[in-house]
Order: sequence, then structure tokens, then C-alpha cells
Amino acid sequence: MARLARYYREYGIRLVRGHMQYLWDDQGRRYLDCNTNHGVAFLGHSNPYIVEAVRRQIEEVWAVPLNFATPARERFVEAFSRLLPAKFGVVFLQNTGTEAVETAIKIAKKMTRRPTIVAFTNSFHGRTTGSLSITWNEAYRKAFEPLYPHVRFGKFNLASEVEKIVGEDTCCVVVEPIQGEGGVNSATPDFLKALREETSRKGALFIIDEIQTGFGRTGAVWAFQKFGVEPDLFTAGKALGGGLPIGVVVAREEYGDVFEPGEHGSTFAGNAVVMAAAAAASELLLKDDVPSRAESAGRDLAKALSEHGSRIGLRVKGMGLMLGLELRVKADQFIQPLMARGVLALTAGMNVLRFLPPYMIGKEDVELVRSAVSDALRGAG
Repeated sequence: MARLARYYREYGIRLVRGHMQYLWDDQGRRYLDCNTNHGVAFLGHSNPYIVEAVRRQIEEVWAVPLNFATPARERFVEAFSRLLPAKFGVVFLQNTGTEAVETAIKIAKKMTRRPTIVAFTNSFHGRTTGSLSITWNEAYRKAFEPLYPHVRFGKFNLASEVEKIVGEDTCCVVVEPIQGEGGVNSATPDFLKALREETSRKGALFIIDEIQTGFGRTGAVWAFQKFGVEPDLFTAGKALGGGLPIGVVVAREEYGDVFEPGEHGSTFAGNAVVMAAAAAASELLLKDDVPSRAESAGRDLAKALSEHGSRIGLRVKGMGLMLGLELRVKADQFIQPLMARGVLALTAGMNVLRFLPPYMIGKEDVELVRSAVSDALRGAG
């Protein structure tokens, strides 16, 4: 019998069922999911609204290429359009976040005919060759070098450096409004505004990576709306698929016809079952006022995380339900202790515990996190 290749750390539990904010293992133990597959399950596991949409679609049609129209794709575009700021009129369908980043880079390179991409310290944009090239962490890149050579890294949040790093050779600037993998580091409004102004002045495209931050998690539909800036393109994924794989590039109208037939493609993009899930997810975001609920629950969770009662906890970072607890020590040592207390979490960078729960968490869930974190940190001294 074949085996699965191992390139992920294994946690030693076998998950067999999920419903909304909870997961259960094969021993019947329940966990509060603040991992959510790096934010994918923001709308909950097996959310009935999404399950019903997928069930209906499975009985109709599944795999149809983008050459053909489908009702599922039309429903998705209609529902998703209600979530977009007025200037954004074009959606490029992909399968994953990293594919969306690659597509955004291709758009920028073709539109500008320039070679250089600007990214930032502690960035994370994916693991395929182009997106990996603009990911900061050397541990992710080193084994695969040489990667794309025309990348310039600037210091995240250093607005005074922006004029220098965005040059006449720059095709695009790619930035996360809140860095997830890099440590739950929020951009400053001044930094993002400087990037917007300088890219406009130099004729480069301003691309915001909303793959983890977007779709309501930070308390706005799109995190950039909290900073008072608008990009030329932005990428989205993770939560958008309601649990199924998806990535999109959302663009202003002037970038909508950049590719000629044959210049770009994707076998599974626009898959009817995924489109049904993403349409339902988009409807649910408005129906349940998800961004506002994330904002409110995030305030409660941030307060609870700050009450850890330990000398090794420093501060809470992030927005809405994208939160990190910065520590004086390495964070990965606390993942198993939290799991033993019924909470699934993540790390971000070396010393940040990251919490990405579904939007429907309640007061009891927040208290569980507070108690689990307090116990785990005290156990480490």
C-alpha cells in the first residue's frame, strides 16, 4: 500500500467530524477550532447553508471548463459582486491562494512589461515558484533557489523607504494588510497609503494579498477597507470557498481583458461544486452580517487573550478574528498543550500564537481559549 509523503508536522490526532466551530477526533473528543486550516473554515465546518448548496450542485453538474457557462458560476459572480467595492468589476477564477498570487503577478508583468516585484520582510504569499519568490522566510525558499530573480524586499511598515524601493523597473508591489504567517503584523495606514501613492506615480500595480485577511475575518469584508486605500488588484481565497479550494484575483475594469486566449488558464477553476459553495459563502457573509460578528467576537477574544496571567505573554496583535498572542519564547511549544485542553491553534513566525476561529464563536468558546492559554503558558513558567 502506498503512503502519503510527509512534509507537515503530525499532531497525533485523527479528526473525523466537524460542525461549525468544533471538530471531533476518533476518540469522541471535541476541539474548538482556532486553526481552521489556516483560516479556510471561517464560516464553520459543515455549515448547513453551504452543505445544502453543495448537495444540490452535486446532483446537477460538477466539472465544466471555463469555455462553457454554468448556472453555478453565474450565481457565484452575482453573489460575490455584492461584496466588492464599486471600482472592482473583474474576477479571475483560480483554485488556490498561491495560484491567485501567480495570476496577479502575470497580470502586472503583462500590463507594465517590467521585471521587478516589490515585496516585504516577513511576507508570505505562497509556495509555488513565483509566490515563493516574494515570500520572505529563507527556510521556505532556500532549498529551491534560484527562484525568480527580479524581487526587491522592502522593510514592512517603513513608509519612508517606499519611494526608494518602488522604481521605474517595478511591475507591482505585493503586500498583506496583516501579515499572517509572518507574525500577525498589521500594516499602518501611512505605509499602505505611501505604497498606493508611489505605485500610482511610478506606473506600477498595487496588489493587496487578502487570502487570509479577506472575506470578513478582520471585521470588514476586505481588510484594506479598514486602511482607507484601494489597490489595483487583490487576491482572495481560503474562507471564500466555504471549505472548498478556491482562489481569485479581483481587478479594476481596465485589467479585465489583459490575457488573450491561450495566455492563461486553469483546469479546475470555476468548478461548479466549488462555485456553488463560494456563492453560498458569499450570500451567508451578508445574511449573517459576518464581518460585524467577527469584529465583536474578536474584541472579546482579544480581551481574553490579554488575560493570560503569565510573564511570558507580551501583547495581543491583529484585527477581528485574526489574532496573535506575542510571547517572549518560541510559540510552537504551546500547540500540543493547547490541543490537550481542547483548543486547536497555529503559530505565526517564531514567537506568536495565532488564533483564526470561525465567526460564530460564543462567550463559552472565548472562555475556553482564555482558560487553555492561561494554563498552557503557566505550565511553561
